[in-house]
This record gives sequence, C-alpha cells and structure tokens, in this order.
Amino acid sequence: MAQRFGGKYSPNGSTSQAAKDGTTSSFKGATVDPVGARSNVLFIPPIVLAFTSINEGAIGLGIGLVGAAVLLLGAWLLRGGLTAQAAYNARKVARRPAFPRKIVAAGLAGVGVGIASFASEPGVLAPIIYGAAATALHLGAFGVDPMRDKGMEGVDTFQQDRVARAVDEAEAHLAAMRDAIKRSGDRSMIARVEKFETTAKDLFRTVEEDPRDLTSARKYLSVYLMGARDATIKFADVYSRTQDAQARTDYESLLDDLELNFSARTRKMLLDDRTDLTVEIDVLRDRLQREGVRIDRDMK
Repeated sequence: MAQRFGGKYSPNGSTSQAAKDGTTSSFKGATVDPVGARSNVLFIPPIVLAFTSINEGAIGLGIGLVGAAVLLLGAWLLRGGLTAQAAYNARKVARRPAFPRKIVAAGLAGVGVGIASFASEPGVLAPIIYGAAATALHLGAFGVDPMRDKGMEGVDTFQQDRVARAVDEAEAHLAAMRDAIKRSGDRSMIARVEKFETTAKDLFRTVEEDPRDLTSARKYLSVYLMGARDATIKFADVYSRTQDAQARTDYESLLDDLELNFSARTRKMLLDDRTDLTVEIDVLRDRLQREGVRIDRDMK
C-alpha cells in the first residue's frame, strides 16, 4: 500500500510534538538489525551444494544433501545467536544464552564443509582440514556466544526469573502492537507507536536492573500493554477501512496518555532507587562514626 511521506518540510507537515516538548523521539534506542548480510550469505552455500550434487549419482546426491542440511542448520542457528547476543548487549543485567548457538553454528559449518569436501575428495585428511578451517573462519567472523552472566552479582535469581517472564510477555504485547499498526497504512501513526515502544522499553530496562520494582510496575507490563494492544488492533481494523479522522485522534490521545504514564512510572522508580541509595549511605556513615571513623559530609 502506498504511503504519503510526512514531516516538518512536507506538504501539510508540521513540527513533531517531540520537537516541541522535548520528549523522546522514535529514533531513541534505535539499533541495527543484528542479523546482517554476512549471516544471510551463509544460506547460499547449502543451496549451491544441493544443486551441484544432483548429477553426482545417488551416493553423491545423498552426501551433498546431508552437507547442505548441516550448513543450512548452522546458518539458521547463527541468526538466532546474533539476535540473542544483541539482546544480551542491550541490557545491563542479563544471563548468558542457555544454548551457545554461535559456537554450535561454527561447528556445523565445519562439519558441513567437511562433508562437502568428502564428496569431491574422498578420504579423511582433506575433510578434516577444510572443516577445521571453516570452523576457525566462522568463529573469527562472528565470534562466540556470551559465556557469563552480566550484572547478576547480588541479584535474586528467582526474582530475576519473574522479571524475565513479565518482560517477555510485555515484549510480545509490543510486537503485536507493532504488527497491527502497520495494517492502518498511516506512516505517522506507525512512527507514533514506535515512539511509545521506546518509552515502554525504558520501563522494561529499569525493572530488569532492579527486580524489586516489578510489583509496582506489573500492571504496566501486563494490563496497560494488553489494553494498548487490543486498542491498536481495533484502530488498525477500523482506520484501514474507513480512514476515520476521529478514531485516529482518539487513538493518538490514548498513546499520549500511556506514554506520559509510563514515563512517570519510570522516573518514580529511578527516584525511589536514588532515595534507597541515600538512605544506605547515611546508615553506613552513622555506623562508621560509631566506630570512631569521621567522614566529612562535604567531601566529593
């Protein structure tokens, strides 16, 4: 569906609300897709291997198809590993991936190349050399998976698991909103939902960094986002058929209210964390003074 380009200097365009009130733009936190062209290229060799094995007889065809399947599985696992690593890097508190997809993908690349080389050069030494070289090159190009947890010192793992489940559910609601709003065909509303998504993810990251905030933020991660998802689906269905301007205005007002509430909750949780830190510092100073250690409160 064709979409009209909009913006400050476009016909009938106006300065965005974000520029007027200084709020977060939809580009804040934007990241490059971790699954880039380098990983997509790895889907080509198994296709080539499968086609070149057609005229190699039954045994050659079987070996070629097995090698192609192994290479294809490795390329698919690599995509998942890159996505998992990007999510790991984006968080201050994160667990290492439970399954080392990138390492396994490198091993499968080596096995696949070894099988392919065996089809053209039967033996043991040549497939091992080619497979080891392919594995080393794969690891050099894409690296290995994160091997340790990040920022988990002193964190209650049970609470962290509860937060992870709540955030995964909230992320699913955001994904449903993102998919639904595309059906409306309204470019500005798609960008508006992306802007709200950025604000919501700021709340997610705050809760992940301090799982104690989950109780106060749970209704934002479930009830509010579930309602926003349902409203987005209904708006997209209505607006795609009728182009109702009033429905668009009402939905945009809903997003404004939600964004204000999510931003306020995030600021409050950060302020509470700072207050807790101040209390802990004051308690520590009092204890040190009782032990005879004097601390200058004006020291920087």
